[in-house]
Amino acid sequence: MNQPETRTTGPGLLVLHALRCTGATGPDRLRLVTGLDAFDVESELIDLGAAGLVTRTAGPMSGWWLTDAGRAADAERITDELESAAARTAVTAAYERFLVLNPELLDLCRAWQLRTVDGVVSANNHRDAAYDARVLDRFADLDRRAATVCAELSAALPRFGRYRARFAGALEWAGSGALEYVTDSTASYHTIWAELHEDLLATLGIPR
Repeated sequence: MNQPETRTTGPGLLVLHALRCTGATGPDRLRLVTGLDAFDVESELIDLGAAGLVTRTAGPMSGWWLTDAGRAADAERITDELESAAARTAVTAAYERFLVLNPELLDLCRAWQLRTVDGVVSANNHRDAAYDARVLDRFADLDRRAATVCAELSAALPRFGRYRARFAGALEWAGSGALEYVTDSTASYHTIWAELHEDLLATLGIPR
């Protein structure tokens, strides 16, 4: 069984920080977020649980989540990672560019979920393929600019590299007809964007 990390960007920190950014969730989602295989995720959860940093709830809404000690440990370890890599300036600059794109992302999500026809706002039923295609084209344009931000972040801290692949995957699935990958699943573009936002805030120690 793996030993929990204290000051490194190893699998233990990846799992711990993924829970910080996603909230309570299960191993399958943690595997997608971290890029670790199922065995490593389960192993790290056991180790982190034994250390009192994570706990698991049972029942229909079962999942793993951070304890107060886990949240404090994540904040300390992520700060150590940032400072040891001398990456604060680069991550801060990328975060500022992310903030420029954030309102556009929110507008696109609204455009995907709602439509205004003859002055009446209603839910988008996705029966107008041409309308959806136009919105997806706008998502693709935003994504090209977001890719630059992701590249800057992964150059500063390699663990940010997972976001680029996840964004691209979400748009690819949406373009092939799996429309829930835009805003309506835990693997959607919007959800990944929210996780990146939370990650940037946590990494830089910025309160919401």
